[in-house]
This record gives sequence, C-alpha cells and structure tokens, in this order.
Amino acid sequence: MAGLAAPWLFGLGIALLALASAGAAYTLLAAWLLRGYRAQALVLTENAALPITVLKPLYGAEPRLLQNLQTLLAQDYPGPVQIIFGVREATDPAVAVVQALQNAHPQADITLVIEPRRHGANNKLSNLINMAAHMRHPLVVLADSDVAVPPDCLRRLAAALAEPGMGLVSCMHFGRGDAGFWSVLGAMDISYRYMPSVAVASATGLDQPCLGPTMALRRDTLDAVGGFGAFADVLADDYELGRAVRALGLRIGIPRFSIVHSGDETTLRALVAHELRWSRTIYGINPAGFAGSVVTHCLPLALLGVLLCAALGTLGSAALAVLAAAFFSRVLLVRVANRVAGFSSGPLWLLPLRDALSLAVFVVTFFVRTVSWRGARFSVARDGRMATRD
Repeated sequence: MAGLAAPWLFGLGIALLALASAGAAYTLLAAWLLRGYRAQALVLTENAALPITVLKPLYGAEPRLLQNLQTLLAQDYPGPVQIIFGVREATDPAVAVVQALQNAHPQADITLVIEPRRHGANNKLSNLINMAAHMRHPLVVLADSDVAVPPDCLRRLAAALAEPGMGLVSCMHFGRGDAGFWSVLGAMDISYRYMPSVAVASATGLDQPCLGPTMALRRDTLDAVGGFGAFADVLADDYELGRAVRALGLRIGIPRFSIVHSGDETTLRALVAHELRWSRTIYGINPAGFAGSVVTHCLPLALLGVLLCAALGTLGSAALAVLAAAFFSRVLLVRVANRVAGFSSGPLWLLPLRDALSLAVFVVTFFVRTVSWRGARFSVARDGRMATRD
C-alpha cells in the first residue's frame, strides 16, 4: 500500500512546492505594490471641503472604543462635520462611551440614535438605515466602530471623492490587536495577507476593492443605488454597495493612506468565526478568485511540501530553496507592511503560526455554509443573501 501511495504523495509534494513557488513570486509583487500606499502629500480643492456626515454603527464595549472614536473628533477638516452614532438598545455599553464623547466635546455635532427596528438580516445595515434619517450633509462616510483614523482622514476621503468620475472611496487598513494574543493573530492576517492582496487586485485591475471598515460616497450616489435598504439582507454589503456604484458608471478608489483596524478577538473560537465570515464572504462573491488566492499561503504550502518530500525520502535542495524563498518573501512583505502602516501588527516569530492558521481557514471555507456574526448565526445563499438560523 505504501509503495502504491508514494507516487501520488510525491506528486502532491511537487504540487505544493509549485504553488509555494508561485506564491513567493506573488508575495514579492504584493510587497512592491504595497509600498505605494504610504501616505502622500495632500492637495485640496474647493470641492474637497463639502459638509460631511459620518455614520458610526456601534455594538458593545469593544477594546479601546473610546480612543478609537476620539480620533474622529480630532479631524482637521475645514468643513462642517456631523457625526451620527447608532445602537439598537439603550442598554448597549457603547451608549455610555458616546455620552462621554458628547460631554467632552460639547461643540461637536454629535447625534446618538437608539432604535431597535430591524430592516433585514444584516444587523449593521439595519442600524445604518435607522441612522440615515438623521443625515444632513452631501458627503457620507461609513466607518466601523473598530477603526482609528489619522487627523487628515476626512480631508483625504473628500479630496478623493472630488476626483472626476469617482463614486466611492475606501481605505487601506492595517490590523492592531487590542485584546491580547488572538487579536494580534487576527491583526497580522489583515496586515500581512489581506491588504497586500488588495494592493495586487487594485494595481492589476483584477478587481476594484471596496473595503468595508471605512467608505465614503456622495449622498446622491447613495440615493441612486437605493440607499442602505437595498443591501439589508446581504452579507457582503460593502462589496454590493461598490458593485452598485460601479453600475452607475462611477469609479471605486483607494486613496494613498491607511487607517487602523482594531481587533477584539479574545479566543481562538472568536478569531476563527470572524475570519470564516470574511473568507465565506469573499468565496461567495468570487469562488474562482478565492480558490486562486491559495498562492497567498506560500509559507505553509512550502512547509507542507518539504515535510512530505522528507517523509518520502525525496527531499532535495530545490525543495529547501522554495521554502527559503517563501520565508524570505513573507518577511520582506511584513517589513513593507509595517513601514506603510507605521506600526507592527505582530511579532515576526508568530508569522509561521499565523500563516498556518490562514491556510486552515482557507481550506475550511469551502465546506462552510453558515457564519457567526455578533452572537447570531446566519445561512448564506448563493446570491450572498443572509437568513437567520435558529
């Protein structure tokens, strides 16, 4: 039996090493392209200071929530800024955080919306629909609760929206683990795998990514795509919003600066549930593209290939060279990402563990039909629509 299995296992080892080789080349390309996202000098036009409404849907007391929200109050934007926070329940711990902000910044235009009405399966979109009735300004920024933004964030978003033909802009974001070990692992996946993939997709024209943590568009554009209600039942609301904007003949852009995505996962289970929701979302949007993303896992693929060849007694210098190339390409990418972000998402010694977990999530995604989000479980149909599971 072992003799019969050896040729098949040898072929598998060669395939793993071939994928790892392609992945190392991809990783070097990603590192090169990611370099371009370091913040550049900002040039403002008159149209880039229109009044802005910022929508911040909240849920629970996340780590560093107050500090993250305060970055929104520290903007040096020259035009009027309205900030709307929204929760579903008056007992939500985030309410006290918003009230503290209102007390600390009495001059700021801050509105707190507490509204339990549901408008679909997507809780975040239900919250946004409830908040939208209070919008007053022509530019709209959608910002998740777990992001921290630089002082010129609104300036840069407005300047990008002022470009001809631009319909929606979103932000590169790098992870910062705020809740201990597991959140650090989550931050590393964002910074060292997901954002480099975004850089490659944008530069090559394979996609026009629309990144959910912070997005901006004109209010008339939002109205033209049907408002938030058009996306109330879909899992990939950011992707569907971007697709609807592109259908209007408008562009999707990512300005050359970045924000911080704060992680709150305190357990392995929470981290895997979070990442499976992300990966299942991407898989549902583009199954072929998701399958092709196997090359982003070059280090664990190379390790598996080397171990398999060693077990079969066929380990040679070529296999070790692939492993070395995979390792050093990943190290280079980590260094580039840290320079662009301005901070490190996690220690280098955790990279093999992080990459192994990423590959495991990738494989499991092909067998997942439900996702967990904010304590609830949802099934996801082929068209991306969500349904609550009992």
